[in-house]
Amino acid sequence: MSIQDSGAIAGERPRLTGIAYRLLGSLTEAEDAVQEAYARWYALTPARRAAVEVPGAWLTTVAGRICLDVLGSARVRRERYVGAWIPEPLPDGTEWGGGGGADPADRVALDESVGMAFLVVLESMTPAERVAFVLHDVFRYPFPEIAGIVGRTPAACRQLAASARRRVRADRARTTAALPEAEQALLVRRFKEAWEAKDIGAVVGLLDPDAVMTADGGGLVGTALRPVAGARRIAEYFVFVAGKAPGLVLSEHRVNGRPGLVARHGDTVVTVAAFDLDGDRVTRIWAVRNPEKLTAWTVPGEGPGAAQGS
Repeated sequence: MSIQDSGAIAGERPRLTGIAYRLLGSLTEAEDAVQEAYARWYALTPARRAAVEVPGAWLTTVAGRICLDVLGSARVRRERYVGAWIPEPLPDGTEWGGGGGADPADRVALDESVGMAFLVVLESMTPAERVAFVLHDVFRYPFPEIAGIVGRTPAACRQLAASARRRVRADRARTTAALPEAEQALLVRRFKEAWEAKDIGAVVGLLDPDAVMTADGGGLVGTALRPVAGARRIAEYFVFVAGKAPGLVLSEHRVNGRPGLVARHGDTVVTVAAFDLDGDRVTRIWAVRNPEKLTAWTVPGEGPGAAQGS
Protein backbone atom coordinates (compact mmCIF):
# COMPACT_ATOMS: atom_id res chain seq x y z
CA MET A 1 0.00 0.00 0.00
CA SER A 2 1.39 3.40 -0.95
CA ILE A 3 1.81 6.30 1.46
CA GLN A 4 -0.95 8.10 -0.44
CA ASP A 5 -3.30 5.13 -0.01
CA SER A 6 -2.45 4.96 3.70
CA GLY A 7 -3.29 8.63 4.04
CA ALA A 8 -6.63 8.12 2.30
CA ILE A 9 -7.47 5.25 4.66
CA ALA A 10 -6.55 7.35 7.70
CA GLY A 11 -8.65 10.20 6.29
CA GLU A 12 -11.77 8.06 6.67
CA ARG A 13 -11.55 8.24 10.48
CA PRO A 14 -13.53 11.50 11.05
CA ARG A 15 -16.42 10.26 8.90
CA LEU A 16 -16.43 6.84 10.54
CA THR A 17 -16.34 8.41 14.01
CA GLY A 18 -19.23 10.68 13.05
CA ILE A 19 -21.29 7.70 11.97
CA ALA A 20 -20.38 5.65 15.04
CA TYR A 21 -21.16 8.50 17.46
CA ARG A 22 -24.65 8.90 16.04
CA LEU A 23 -25.18 5.15 16.19
CA LEU A 24 -23.90 4.70 19.75
CA GLY A 25 -24.48 8.05 21.47
CA SER A 26 -21.02 7.78 23.03
CA LEU A 27 -17.88 9.36 21.67
CA THR A 28 -15.74 6.94 23.68
CA GLU A 29 -17.54 3.88 22.31
CA ALA A 30 -17.53 5.39 18.81
CA GLU A 31 -13.76 5.83 18.86
CA ASP A 32 -13.35 2.26 20.14
CA ALA A 33 -15.56 0.91 17.34
CA VAL A 34 -13.63 2.81 14.69
CA GLN A 35 -10.33 1.67 16.14
CA GLU A 36 -11.53 -1.94 15.99
CA ALA A 37 -12.55 -1.48 12.35
CA TYR A 38 -9.06 -0.21 11.52
CA ALA A 39 -7.51 -3.09 13.44
CA ARG A 40 -9.46 -5.53 11.29
CA TRP A 41 -8.41 -3.70 8.14
CA TYR A 42 -4.72 -3.91 8.98
CA ALA A 43 -5.13 -7.54 10.04
CA LEU A 44 -5.96 -8.39 6.41
CA THR A 45 -3.16 -9.72 4.29
CA PRO A 46 -1.76 -7.23 1.76
CA ALA A 47 -3.37 -9.24 -1.03
CA ARG A 48 -6.81 -9.07 0.59
CA ARG A 49 -6.47 -5.32 1.21
CA ALA A 50 -5.47 -4.82 -2.42
CA ALA A 51 -8.58 -6.70 -3.51
CA VAL A 52 -10.88 -4.24 -1.73
CA GLU A 53 -12.07 -1.79 -4.40
CA VAL A 54 -13.38 0.89 -2.01
CA PRO A 55 -11.61 0.73 1.36
CA GLY A 56 -13.86 3.45 2.82
CA ALA A 57 -16.94 1.37 2.08
CA TRP A 58 -15.29 -1.70 3.60
CA LEU A 59 -14.45 0.22 6.77
CA THR A 60 -17.99 1.61 6.96
CA THR A 61 -19.49 -1.86 6.67
CA VAL A 62 -17.22 -3.27 9.36
CA ALA A 63 -17.68 -0.29 11.69
CA GLY A 64 -21.45 -0.48 11.16
CA ARG A 65 -21.52 -4.16 12.11
CA ILE A 66 -19.40 -3.47 15.20
CA CYS A 67 -21.78 -0.69 16.22
CA LEU A 68 -24.77 -2.97 15.67
CA ASP A 69 -23.23 -5.51 18.05
CA VAL A 70 -22.43 -2.80 20.60
CA LEU A 71 -26.00 -1.47 20.43
CA GLY A 72 -27.36 -4.93 21.18
CA SER A 73 -25.26 -5.27 24.33
CA ALA A 74 -25.80 -1.63 25.28
CA ARG A 75 -29.54 -2.16 25.57
CA VAL A 76 -28.87 -4.76 28.27
CA ARG A 77 -26.33 -2.54 30.06
CA ARG A 78 -28.65 0.45 30.05
CA GLU A 79 -31.42 -1.55 31.67
CA ARG A 80 -29.10 -1.80 34.68
CA TYR A 81 -27.95 1.82 34.47
CA VAL A 82 -28.55 3.91 37.61
CA GLY A 83 -30.98 6.70 36.72
CA ALA A 84 -31.55 8.10 33.24
CA TRP A 85 -29.07 7.43 30.41
CA ILE A 86 -28.25 10.47 28.25
CA PRO A 87 -25.94 10.41 25.21
CA GLU A 88 -22.41 11.64 25.79
CA PRO A 89 -22.29 15.40 25.08
CA LEU A 90 -20.02 16.69 22.33
CA PRO A 91 -17.88 19.80 22.77
CA ASP A 92 -17.70 22.31 19.96
CA GLY A 93 -15.14 21.51 17.31
CA THR A 94 -15.51 17.74 17.53
CA GLU A 95 -15.21 16.03 14.15
CA TRP A 96 -18.74 14.85 13.39
CA GLY A 97 -18.14 13.41 9.95
CA GLY A 98 -20.36 13.87 6.96
CA GLY A 99 -20.50 14.18 3.23
CA GLY A 100 -21.35 16.66 0.54
CA GLY A 101 -24.39 17.10 -1.62
CA ALA A 102 -27.84 18.55 -1.09
CA ASP A 103 -30.20 16.74 1.23
CA PRO A 104 -33.78 15.97 0.23
CA ALA A 105 -36.26 17.77 2.48
CA ASP A 106 -37.16 14.63 4.43
CA ARG A 107 -33.57 13.85 5.34
CA VAL A 108 -31.71 15.02 8.40
CA ALA A 109 -29.06 17.72 8.23
CA LEU A 110 -25.70 16.74 9.68
CA ASP A 111 -25.76 19.50 12.31
CA GLU A 112 -29.24 18.49 13.45
CA SER A 113 -28.19 14.86 13.72
CA VAL A 114 -25.83 15.57 16.62
CA GLY A 115 -28.42 17.60 18.56
CA MET A 116 -29.22 16.09 21.96
CA ALA A 117 -32.96 15.89 21.21
CA PHE A 118 -32.25 13.92 18.04
CA LEU A 119 -29.84 11.55 19.79
CA VAL A 120 -32.35 10.90 22.57
CA VAL A 121 -34.97 9.92 19.98
CA LEU A 122 -32.44 7.54 18.41
CA GLU A 123 -32.22 5.81 21.79
CA SER A 124 -35.87 4.75 21.44
CA MET A 125 -35.16 2.81 18.25
CA THR A 126 -34.13 -0.80 17.83
CA PRO A 127 -30.46 -1.29 16.86
CA ALA A 128 -31.42 -2.20 13.28
CA GLU A 129 -33.74 0.82 12.96
CA ARG A 130 -31.03 3.12 14.22
CA VAL A 131 -28.40 1.80 11.83
CA ALA A 132 -30.73 1.90 8.82
CA PHE A 133 -31.99 5.40 9.61
CA VAL A 134 -28.65 7.01 10.43
CA LEU A 135 -26.85 5.53 7.44
CA HIS A 136 -29.65 6.34 4.98
CA ASP A 137 -31.27 9.56 6.22
CA VAL A 138 -28.17 11.21 7.64
CA PHE A 139 -25.29 9.84 5.57
CA ARG A 140 -27.19 8.97 2.37
CA TYR A 141 -26.07 5.35 2.10
CA PRO A 142 -28.20 3.27 -0.29
CA PHE A 143 -30.33 0.50 1.17
CA PRO A 144 -28.48 -2.32 -0.65
CA GLU A 145 -25.28 -1.32 1.19
CA ILE A 146 -27.11 -1.00 4.51
CA ALA A 147 -28.61 -4.45 3.97
CA GLY A 148 -25.10 -5.91 4.01
CA ILE A 149 -24.51 -4.35 7.44
CA VAL A 150 -27.73 -5.26 9.26
CA GLY A 151 -28.26 -8.61 7.57
CA ARG A 152 -31.69 -7.75 6.15
CA THR A 153 -33.01 -7.27 2.62
CA PRO A 154 -32.93 -3.77 1.11
CA ALA A 155 -36.75 -3.67 1.32
CA ALA A 156 -36.62 -4.55 5.02
CA CYS A 157 -34.01 -1.83 5.60
CA ARG A 158 -36.29 0.66 3.86
CA GLN A 159 -39.06 -0.27 6.28
CA LEU A 160 -36.71 0.04 9.26
CA ALA A 161 -35.70 3.53 8.19
CA ALA A 162 -39.34 4.52 7.59
CA SER A 163 -40.31 3.36 11.09
CA ALA A 164 -37.43 5.31 12.60
CA ARG A 165 -38.32 8.37 10.54
CA ARG A 166 -41.84 8.38 11.98
CA ARG A 167 -40.38 8.53 15.50
CA VAL A 168 -38.19 11.49 14.54
CA ARG A 169 -41.08 13.35 12.89
CA ALA A 170 -43.29 12.80 15.94
CA ASP A 171 -40.60 14.34 18.14
CA ARG A 172 -40.09 17.26 15.75
CA ALA A 173 -43.83 17.98 15.90
CA ARG A 174 -43.41 18.83 19.59
CA THR A 175 -41.48 22.00 18.82
CA THR A 176 -41.74 24.96 16.48
CA ALA A 177 -39.12 25.90 13.93
CA ALA A 178 -35.72 26.41 15.51
CA LEU A 179 -34.83 29.86 16.75
CA PRO A 180 -31.91 31.64 15.11
CA GLU A 181 -28.78 30.67 16.98
CA ALA A 182 -28.25 34.17 18.39
CA GLU A 183 -31.69 34.01 20.02
CA GLN A 184 -31.00 30.50 21.32
CA ALA A 185 -27.78 31.74 22.90
CA LEU A 186 -29.58 34.71 24.47
CA LEU A 187 -32.23 32.47 26.03
CA VAL A 188 -29.57 30.14 27.44
CA ARG A 189 -27.66 33.15 28.80
CA ARG A 190 -30.79 34.43 30.52
CA PHE A 191 -31.31 30.99 32.06
CA LYS A 192 -27.70 31.00 33.30
CA GLU A 193 -28.09 34.44 34.85
CA ALA A 194 -31.38 33.53 36.55
CA TRP A 195 -29.82 30.33 37.90
CA GLU A 196 -26.78 32.22 39.20
CA ALA A 197 -29.08 34.75 40.88
CA LYS A 198 -31.12 31.92 42.47
CA ASP A 199 -34.21 33.69 41.14
CA ILE A 200 -36.96 31.03 41.02
CA GLY A 201 -39.45 33.38 39.37
CA ALA A 202 -36.99 34.30 36.60
CA VAL A 203 -36.15 30.65 35.92
CA VAL A 204 -39.86 29.74 35.82
CA GLY A 205 -40.42 32.55 33.33
CA LEU A 206 -37.89 31.04 30.95
CA LEU A 207 -39.32 27.53 31.10
CA ASP A 208 -42.29 26.06 29.28
CA PRO A 209 -44.94 25.11 31.89
CA ASP A 210 -44.53 21.45 30.85
CA ALA A 211 -40.73 21.51 30.60
CA VAL A 212 -38.76 18.41 31.59
CA MET A 213 -35.25 18.20 33.02
CA THR A 214 -33.38 14.89 32.80
CA ALA A 215 -30.08 14.35 34.60
CA ASP A 216 -27.50 11.59 34.15
CA GLY A 217 -25.11 10.81 36.98
CA GLY A 218 -24.70 7.13 36.18
CA GLY A 219 -24.77 6.32 39.88
CA LEU A 220 -21.32 7.92 40.21
CA VAL A 221 -22.44 11.37 41.43
CA GLY A 222 -25.57 12.60 43.14
CA THR A 223 -28.38 13.87 40.95
CA ALA A 224 -32.10 13.44 40.31
CA LEU A 225 -32.66 9.81 39.31
CA ARG A 226 -35.95 10.54 37.53
CA PRO A 227 -36.92 13.33 35.14
CA VAL A 228 -38.10 16.50 36.86
CA ALA A 229 -41.28 17.80 35.19
CA GLY A 230 -42.92 21.22 35.38
CA ALA A 231 -41.41 24.71 35.32
CA ARG A 232 -41.78 25.36 39.04
CA ARG A 233 -40.21 22.06 40.12
CA ILE A 234 -37.31 22.48 37.70
CA ALA A 235 -36.66 26.04 38.87
CA GLU A 236 -36.73 24.96 42.52
CA TYR A 237 -34.33 22.13 41.73
CA PHE A 238 -31.77 24.38 40.03
CA VAL A 239 -32.00 27.04 42.74
CA PHE A 240 -31.60 24.32 45.40
CA VAL A 241 -28.45 23.13 43.63
CA ALA A 242 -27.10 26.68 43.41
CA GLY A 243 -27.71 27.11 47.14
CA LYS A 244 -25.67 23.99 47.90
CA ALA A 245 -22.85 25.09 45.58
CA PRO A 246 -22.21 28.80 46.27
CA GLY A 247 -18.97 28.79 44.27
CA LEU A 248 -20.41 27.07 41.21
CA VAL A 249 -18.96 28.48 37.99
CA LEU A 250 -21.24 28.41 34.93
CA SER A 251 -20.09 29.21 31.41
CA GLU A 252 -21.73 29.27 28.01
CA HIS A 253 -20.51 26.72 25.49
CA ARG A 254 -21.82 24.99 22.40
CA VAL A 255 -23.05 21.53 23.33
CA ASN A 256 -23.76 19.15 20.44
CA GLY A 257 -23.76 22.09 18.07
CA ARG A 258 -26.16 24.29 20.05
CA PRO A 259 -25.87 26.84 22.86
CA GLY A 260 -25.52 25.11 26.22
CA LEU A 261 -24.02 25.50 29.67
CA VAL A 262 -21.02 23.98 31.42
CA ALA A 263 -20.59 23.87 35.23
CA ARG A 264 -17.12 23.51 36.68
CA HIS A 265 -15.60 22.64 40.02
CA GLY A 266 -12.09 24.03 40.05
CA ASP A 267 -10.51 22.79 36.84
CA THR A 268 -12.96 19.89 36.49
CA VAL A 269 -16.08 20.01 34.36
CA VAL A 270 -18.83 18.46 36.51
CA THR A 271 -21.94 19.10 34.40
CA VAL A 272 -22.74 19.75 30.75
CA ALA A 273 -26.29 20.92 30.03
CA ALA A 274 -28.02 20.81 26.65
CA PHE A 275 -31.29 22.60 25.92
CA ASP A 276 -34.28 22.17 23.64
CA LEU A 277 -36.17 25.40 22.93
CA ASP A 278 -39.63 26.20 21.60
CA GLY A 279 -40.15 29.85 20.80
CA ASP A 280 -38.91 31.88 23.77
CA ARG A 281 -39.14 29.05 26.30
CA VAL A 282 -36.95 26.13 27.33
CA THR A 283 -38.83 22.84 26.88
CA ARG A 284 -36.20 20.24 27.73
CA ILE A 285 -32.91 20.21 29.62
CA TRP A 286 -30.41 17.35 29.61
CA ALA A 287 -27.82 17.63 32.38
CA VAL A 288 -24.96 15.15 32.00
CA ARG A 289 -23.02 14.67 35.26
CA ASN A 290 -21.58 11.20 34.80
CA PRO A 291 -17.82 11.94 34.88
CA GLU A 292 -17.17 9.07 32.46
CA LYS A 293 -19.13 11.02 29.82
CA LEU A 294 -17.28 14.31 30.38
CA THR A 295 -13.73 13.26 29.54
CA ALA A 296 -13.78 15.18 26.23
CA TRP A 297 -14.54 18.47 28.02
CA THR A 298 -12.11 21.08 29.25
CA VAL A 299 -12.81 24.71 30.03
CA PRO A 300 -9.44 26.49 29.89
CA GLY A 301 -8.84 30.06 30.91
CA GLU A 302 -11.69 30.53 33.35
CA GLY A 303 -11.67 31.33 37.04
CA PRO A 304 -11.84 28.64 39.75
CA GLY A 305 -15.13 27.23 40.91
CA ALA A 306 -16.16 25.42 44.04
CA ALA A 307 -18.80 22.78 44.68
CA GLN A 308 -20.37 20.53 42.09
CA GLY A 309 -23.50 21.50 40.18
CA SER A 310 -26.56 19.77 38.86
